[in-house]
Amino acid sequence: MKQRMDYSAANCSVAAALSVVGEKWTLLVLREAFYGIKRFDEMQKVLGCARNVLSDRLATLVEAGILERSHYREHGQRERPEYHLSKKGSDLFVVLLALMQWGDQWLAKDGEPPVAVLHNGCGLAVFAEMRCADGHGPLTAKDIYAKPGPAAILNRRNDEVIGTVEGPRGDA
Repeated sequence: MKQRMDYSAANCSVAAALSVVGEKWTLLVLREAFYGIKRFDEMQKVLGCARNVLSDRLATLVEAGILERSHYREHGQRERPEYHLSKKGSDLFVVLLALMQWGDQWLAKDGEPPVAVLHNGCGLAVFAEMRCADGHGPLTAKDIYAKPGPAAILNRRNDEVIGTVEGPRGDA
């Protein structure tokens, strides 16, 4: 705990990620994108959220590079946008899967998951799991510790910022 107080949360990666995807409707939009829903009207129908909320969430995800907007035109209709996951967006699937697993374990009625995520290759359940770089796991919070990384902002005793772990100006 003492070591945690030696560095600031000012540039926390969790806070930065939540500033982009930490809103309920944003995560649900991503869920639908993972399920293959690409069009605004389909998403709005499935989610049931207000059109302005959905429009705002889609714009945020496009601006963040998580979704990519392209256009389609059905015969006799005007051009309309559709949304596809970028590589950056696809990498969020493990986050949604971990949230789903937690919800299945702790919130699902009668302990029965409403959706099963299965591997295309073998048909067995897919799950998120913590492992170290050497393959040890599954790990829990009791098995790990955190320490300042190279971009950590160090604090003085009086909470005055004095620089990063690498040095006051980023030099070693």
